[in-house]
This record gives sequence, C-alpha cells and structure tokens, in this order.
Amino acid sequence: METTTERNTAAFTHLSTFSQYLIPFGNYIFPIIIWTSKKDQSEFVDHNGKQALNFQLSILIYSLAFAMIAIPVFLITVLRNISFNDFVNNSDLVFENFDYGNSIGILTVGALALFGFACMKVAEFFLVIYASIKASNGEKYSYPLTIPFLK
Repeated sequence: METTTERNTAAFTHLSTFSQYLIPFGNYIFPIIIWTSKKDQSEFVDHNGKQALNFQLSILIYSLAFAMIAIPVFLITVLRNISFNDFVNNSDLVFENFDYGNSIGILTVGALALFGFACMKVAEFFLVIYASIKASNGEKYSYPLTIPFLK
C-alpha cells in the first residue's frame, strides 16, 4: 500500500509535465528532478516517473514525425507557387497564380498532419490529468501508445 506522500509525489510528477506551457522543456526537466530524487525510495514513484517521462518522450517523437510531414509539404507548396522574379525586383510577394488544383492533395496531407498534432496535444492534456488522478488514488497507470524508453 502506497503512502499519501508517495501518491502525491507520483501525481505531482505527472502534473509537472504541464510546466511545458510556462518553461521550455519543463515537461522533461521537472519530472526528471522529481523522479530521480524519489525513485530509490518508492517503487510506485519510480513507476509513475518512468511513465511520465516515457510519455513525454513519445509525444516528442510523434510531434517530430508530424512536423517532418507538415513543414516540407507547406514549404514545397508555397515555394512552387512563388515567382523568384519578385525577389529580384524587390516588389511585394503576391501569389497571383496559386494553383489549388495541383496542390490540393499535398495540402490535404499537410492539413491532416497538423490536425493529428492538434489531436495529440489535446489527448496529452487529458491523459496527464487522468494519470495524475490514477496516481493520487494509488493505482499504477500506463499511458497508451507510449514507447518504453525507460524500463
């Protein structure tokens, strides 16, 4: 049976990933600090710390995959439709002849990648809250679709 302190520490480990909205890389820094300071004292905190870090690292990998799809798609589409004479003549950039017909398929792929990223971030928010509730109740929780970097 986990003590109240262990349950609170485990829940706070999950909730500390929200620091990413205030501090860059806070979703890695604070869980690592909490987990490494308490992992030897409690198997429950160790499990939850690993889960929180594995989930955040998995989200990073998935985000990079979505970015590797969306960014080149939009850059290729835009650069294909820019006249480079506009750069030479120092005139304003105007997309006069943007061809939607030839670009709609690739733009759809890019839009789906952005939509997937947005859905993943919303799911991350709710899954972190759910994991922290499970940890505060003393239950072991494993995030879905998580790559086990730390075992």
